[in-house]
Amino acid sequence: MSCCDKNFRGVLCDREIRQLALEYDMISPFIDKSQELNVISYGLSSYGYDARAAGEFKVFTNVNNTIVDPKNFTSKNFVSQEGDVCIIPPNSFMLCRTIEYFKIPEDMLVICLGKSTYARCGIIVNVTPLEPGWEGYVTLEFSNTTPLPATVYANEGVCQFIFMKSTKCETSYKDKNGKYMHQKDVTFPKVKTS
Repeated sequence: MSCCDKNFRGVLCDREIRQLALEYDMISPFIDKSQELNVISYGLSSYGYDARAAGEFKVFTNVNNTIVDPKNFTSKNFVSQEGDVCIIPPNSFMLCRTIEYFKIPEDMLVICLGKSTYARCGIIVNVTPLEPGWEGYVTLEFSNTTPLPATVYANEGVCQFIFMKSTKCETSYKDKNGKYMHQKDVTFPKVKTS
């Protein structure tokens, strides 16, 4: 799948994001207008899309005294929680996933940035770029940089995705059979083997 209009270029605006979301199911469910009343905003914005956190959280713990090793990762490093909020311990982090499922066209790269509401509380979101051809629910990492417990809300805006169009790449994430393709749940670190 590639972008439908040859005039799209650079960072996409709301009109272009809407067109791709509706015609190509690029974001599902898709919220056409920013929802802002009594919530941390989510939905379509001027030059991006503010995604929501699902209510499934993996909170980092050092109770088991395991080593954090990206090549040999164990789920024992996390405690699972479900609900409308997640409390991140001081100087710790948690993983969650988006409510929205993304299908990225092969001529697009998507960058994720944190929302200012969380950043102003010392809560930082980190996500690597969504590569051309990737699809799935996005696993999000939230770091609590403060010495106090911090709250993240499910079903409300947690990060903004910025869509950048280019020419179609030679090898997409789908072509490479990427290890994080079609994520359904919060996905821990992986290393490809054979």
